[in-house]
Amino acid sequence: MALRRPTGPSTASPRTAVVWDVLDAALRGEPRRIVDIGGGTGGSAVRLAAAGHQVSVVDPSPDALAALARRAGDLGVEVDGRQGDVASLVELVGAESADVVLCHGVLEVVDGSAALAAIRSVLRPGGMLSLLVAQRDAAVLARAMAGHFQQAIALLDDGSAGDGRRGRRYTADEIVALVSGAGFTVEQTHGIRVFADHVPAALLDLEPGASASLVELERAAAARPDFHSLATQLHLLCVRA
Repeated sequence: MALRRPTGPSTASPRTAVVWDVLDAALRGEPRRIVDIGGGTGGSAVRLAAAGHQVSVVDPSPDALAALARRAGDLGVEVDGRQGDVASLVELVGAESADVVLCHGVLEVVDGSAALAAIRSVLRPGGMLSLLVAQRDAAVLARAMAGHFQQAIALLDDGSAGDGRRGRRYTADEIVALVSGAGFTVEQTHGIRVFADHVPAALLDLEPGASASLVELERAAAARPDFHSLATQLHLLCVRA
């Protein structure tokens, strides 16, 4: 069965283009069984299902899962929504049952080691993990630029410090060490939103072609480690060792 052309969120968005570039390239070929942890209303899951993959979303919110069902129905695709969290992952989807797990914006608010162990348990040998986490150095810079200097100081050496609303943040070295220690091989690391969160929105609205040029810049910088400390997020593509 050939995969269909992806639909859904635009790959031209400066905030998401690099993540979708990586995923679209990694998921070429035959359809996969994909589990999206904390996938909520299905922003990623519906796009993947529309491309021909078998997708399950695990999320603790019944309201989010209801919105997911409506979104999938509107686009005429099937997505399996299951209420739960990473702690119940094995019971919900089965051991060694997934080809791919998406864990985007989740590791910040759970026990990272326990979550990665659960994810490894549901992945088949050689299965793929797409991991998106908040990056600490950029959060320090953002707080300093906003005048929140004490928060910036606290975040310098403690990824769980700050305003408490967005959970833990990781440096590149920290997240690679955590993932490697959990039994994964990191194949690719990309900086996400290296520039997008620093560019005034008014500039993109007023300057013709600015958004497309920013996407081009994000793509050019994403794989360069020197720019990772500026990225709001880090995207790791990992394989179960």
